[in-house]
Amino acid sequence: MEKGDIIKWEYDAWIVEEGKEELFDTTNEELAKENGIHDPNVKYGPMYSIIGAERLIKGIDEELLKAEVGKEYVVTILPEDAYGERDPKLVKIHSYREIARKIAERDKNAYPEPGMEVIIDNKRGKIVTVTPGRVVVDFNHPLAGKTLKYRFKILEKVEGEVEKVKAIIEMDYGKDVDNFKIEVKGDDISIELADTCKYDSSWSVAKYMIVSDIRDYVGNKNVKFIEVYKKKEEKKTEEEKPKKKSTKKAAKKGEVKEEKAEEEEKDDEAEKKSEKTTKKTTTKKTTKKSAGKKSTKKSEEKPKEEETKEEDKKE
Repeated sequence: MEKGDIIKWEYDAWIVEEGKEELFDTTNEELAKENGIHDPNVKYGPMYSIIGAERLIKGIDEELLKAEVGKEYVVTILPEDAYGERDPKLVKIHSYREIARKIAERDKNAYPEPGMEVIIDNKRGKIVTVTPGRVVVDFNHPLAGKTLKYRFKILEKVEGEVEKVKAIIEMDYGKDVDNFKIEVKGDDISIELADTCKYDSSWSVAKYMIVSDIRDYVGNKNVKFIEVYKKKEEKKTEEEKPKKKSTKKAAKKGEVKEEKAEEEEKDDEAEKKSEKTTKKTTTKKTTKKSAGKKSTKKSEEKPKEEETKEEDKKE
């Protein structure tokens, strides 16, 4: 490994004191549960780190530089290469009222107790003792003066600009990383943000760390953060609308044709009926005429008969 390399690794760490070992940190969630140090707010699993960025204790940084990918190592880190020796000057005495006020800002129902953590002047400390009117606070790191033991393995050395940017987002932000879209073109690195960033106040701080780390450990490039708000889906597309209209028109045309066909059928039936009625009327008329002719013949025949009778009488 070299300084500036980004690695993905896993580890377990113990405090070694008087021949006893006490687990205080691990990337293994099951191991944390077994040893009673599980924290539900911690994201467990392999983590990304930058070697030589002074974000790890000195002893671990040096051991990682000598390590190879895929090999497991067990090392002991002395206090001077870990969190330093305890400094008596960092043990301070404060008034009970001052500490009680600081604690009340965080929790109104809490009171100063030994072992409780407090933050005073941006320094984190632990309450050692509580006496009437006074509280002793130790601002040394909890692991100051402790010898540590680490078991670790480098799983991967991150290669490629896109993968390095993704690893940096994981280190500096650590939320919804898979939903960031990263593209590198020339001197530009474009990062389309995950939706989480739009509503997360911690993103406003994290993005400056991300830009700084990209320039230091990926390349001196332009970094562009892109927020995308997708348009609302339309219920009916423009292509579907004319189709629906055309089908309606076709349906109307079909209805008109059917109506015309029905009217024509009705007209044909009416014509047929009218023809039948006309035939009947004509037959009736003809029968009447013929009857009239017969009656006239009969009437014509009667006077002839009478004439013949009169002639016979005369004779």
